[in-house]
Amino acid sequence: MDFKDKQAIYLQIAGYVFEQILLGEIPIGGKMPSIRDLAVQIEVNPNTVQRTYDFLQQKEIISTKRGIGYFVNEDAREKVIAFKKEQFISDELPIVFRSLHLLDIDFDDLKQKYLTYIENNF
Repeated sequence: MDFKDKQAIYLQIAGYVFEQILLGEIPIGGKMPSIRDLAVQIEVNPNTVQRTYDFLQQKEIISTKRGIGYFVNEDAREKVIAFKKEQFISDELPIVFRSLHLLDIDFDDLKQKYLTYIENNF
């Protein structure tokens, strides 16, 4: 992973896990990688991954089964979408709106570009 300076590493790892869940790479009900395995995979300290897993448990995305490991909760996809949507609306959308206004881009143009993007990428 390439980490950015503007956000805590454990939150960037959580974002990576969110994306993996949304893409189906980590299946609903599936076992999460062990803390050590994920730490080795993304080249971070296991304590950082533990902090990520604590955060994901707090958000009710994953839960632990004593002695077995961490698992993705059944409603994780919905919780991830709700969390990411709230984060996008509060953090990123104001920047997008400002750019749209400054660049005089109207919603009809934006809608067409969005539909083309979806068609070409999904």
